[in-house]
Amino acid sequence: MSAYFAALSQALKAADIFRPCLVLDRDRLDGNITLVKDRLAPGLAVRLVDKSLPCVPLLSHIAKGLGTSRFMTFHPPVTQAVLDAFPEGNLLYGKPMPVGAAKAALTRGGAGWWSRVCWLIDTPERLAEYGGLAAALDTELRFAFEVDVGLHRGGFSSPGEIKALTIPERLHCEGIMAYEAHAPEIPGLFGGAEKALKHASAKATEFVAALDPDQRRTLNIGGSKTALLHGGGVANEVSIGSAFMLPKDFETPGLNGFQPAAFIATPILKALDPALPGPSAVSRMLQALGLFPRKGCYLYGGKWMAEPVFPEGMKPNGLIGLSSNQQFMGLPAGAEVAPGDYAFLRPTQSEAVLQHFGSIAVFSAGRIAEFWPALPMG
Repeated sequence: MSAYFAALSQALKAADIFRPCLVLDRDRLDGNITLVKDRLAPGLAVRLVDKSLPCVPLLSHIAKGLGTSRFMTFHPPVTQAVLDAFPEGNLLYGKPMPVGAAKAALTRGGAGWWSRVCWLIDTPERLAEYGGLAAALDTELRFAFEVDVGLHRGGFSSPGEIKALTIPERLHCEGIMAYEAHAPEIPGLFGGAEKALKHASAKATEFVAALDPDQRRTLNIGGSKTALLHGGGVANEVSIGSAFMLPKDFETPGLNGFQPAAFIATPILKALDPALPGPSAVSRMLQALGLFPRKGCYLYGGKWMAEPVFPEGMKPNGLIGLSSNQQFMGLPAGAEVAPGDYAFLRPTQSEAVLQHFGSIAVFSAGRIAEFWPALPMG
């Protein structure tokens, strides 16, 4: 591990990067793309999740590698950027938008909003609202039903609810979106992930049966933790985003063999023998009790959604706390660090974190090869 981070450090210095930054290992990314291609069940397409990959060159790189033009979108400013960047892109909303947000996007955005966006409907009330919007704008709108296959985060809970609906004249159903992020968290006592996924797939099949044949173009299921565990079900596509980066929270059996491809790198500003404010005896007593480290450092920046990975054994300390400006990190007694060295943290998630630094430093073949601009928060 130390050799890998030494190579990253050397590349950052050669590129004159002496500030906190997000480093993307493109070679590891390509390896993860290959694993998705190899493990994806036949008949399934991949829909890329833009909130987890909020960078147009990153989305483009993965889309090209997988031969997909499908995107799952969540936030109108990002949606607009994806529509602009991918003229052939087909976008499905991954959460229901307030009807006012949909109206604003449709009236302010370009033609893509009208022809290439599929909205998400989770209740009869929202269906009626979108029907009213389509009538008011004198347009046709596409939508998919959000269906509950076990996550219980909303959406239609039974096929009978969908069968009982009268779809407004100007709305056209494209299919369903089923999400089962709960499955990997189900304890073995209750059947574990395998049973939960079988239940989710069976439930999705019931929902699809409630649709007319011409309403089944988009049969979406899965997320990064579960997409590669599906096969032989009714779905024709799965959603994947964070898996390509493998942030810390996504280390699950469904992604065995994937490698972390994104790290936060930041210079170490100070290396010192730490002491708490107040009498020095207090610090010595806490150190003797193992509650306060004997060696530490201060980072350039901090308080990110990330866990330290290098130098090995580096960790925050509750007695000093976190800081967005200069974060203290405790170090093992034998750690050898100096100001100017780099510390590395592994994001716990990719969404929002990738956007924090403005641009992404792309590491490949031992050097920083280019910079990819991240999409703004909006």
